[in-house]
Amino acid sequence: MTAALPLIGHKDAERTFEAAAASGRMHHAWMIEGPSGIGKAQFAMRCAAWLLGARGPADAPFDAPTDDPVMSRCLSGGHPDLRILTRELNDKGKLKQDISIEQIRTFNEFFTYRPALGGWRVGIVDSLDELNRNSANAILKTLEEPPKAAIMFLINHGSRPVLPTIRSRCRTLRLHTLNKEEMAEVLKLQGYEEDVSAIRHGRPGLAVERASETCRIATNAARTLMTSMPRPNDALVTRAIQAAGTDQTAFAAFRDEVLSRLAEDATEAPQKSRVWLNTVKLAGEVDELNMDPEQAAAKLISGLLSAPGR
Repeated sequence: MTAALPLIGHKDAERTFEAAAASGRMHHAWMIEGPSGIGKAQFAMRCAAWLLGARGPADAPFDAPTDDPVMSRCLSGGHPDLRILTRELNDKGKLKQDISIEQIRTFNEFFTYRPALGGWRVGIVDSLDELNRNSANAILKTLEEPPKAAIMFLINHGSRPVLPTIRSRCRTLRLHTLNKEEMAEVLKLQGYEEDVSAIRHGRPGLAVERASETCRIATNAARTLMTSMPRPNDALVTRAIQAAGTDQTAFAAFRDEVLSRLAEDATEAPQKSRVWLNTVKLAGEVDELNMDPEQAAAKLISGLLSAPGR
């Protein structure tokens, strides 16, 4: 039997969740934390389907197959007791920057009703990183006054600070990056044919996303730029900005490679940790200002070139 939502590398977290359910004292809100691309959304969906009655074999209860009736309804979006909250498209067909307060209000309303099938009402927020200040405050209504038989999964990639009032009302499960063998297994399932040994960070979802040509070009541009520091020539800087500015995923690939190189430098020479910290803060500011990728790349590189101690 093949699992509808296979998950590699997070069995301890699933056992923790299963034990909490068996204890009869299930927490109403679970914050699923860890770097992006390691399977947090898959984990939350498996737990949600399991709570609603989907079942795999006795030795792998979360591995419900596609033809399981509950799993089938969850995957199709047709289960009346499951809501998954993600960013919506704008009028131009592009993803909005944030999950809006209107979406949160509708999400909160979902929890005011009794479970349609007599079990749980389950909601997944994917992700906390995409809530703006107003929507983050709005979700507190349900977190502070949880209805009976209701559970919420809040996915947190860690790219933005979480309000203390939200964190304090959740039980946290931290998922970790995968080892090389686990990475190979996940990528094989997804039909990824590149050399796994060349992939760092233990984040298979990120590896697949970054497999595009634009991301590869941006990553190589970041490596070339960092190798030429502290005095890259103008042509190299221009090429780096152009490569990183192609689209949002290209900029993310460029940014992450720069930060990774700076972190390595700081490990070898602790006095350089200030450069890494300043660049992390600058990357956060770029995100908050909602710059287009080329503007964001220019600002990040400008800050890097002017960083003291570089």
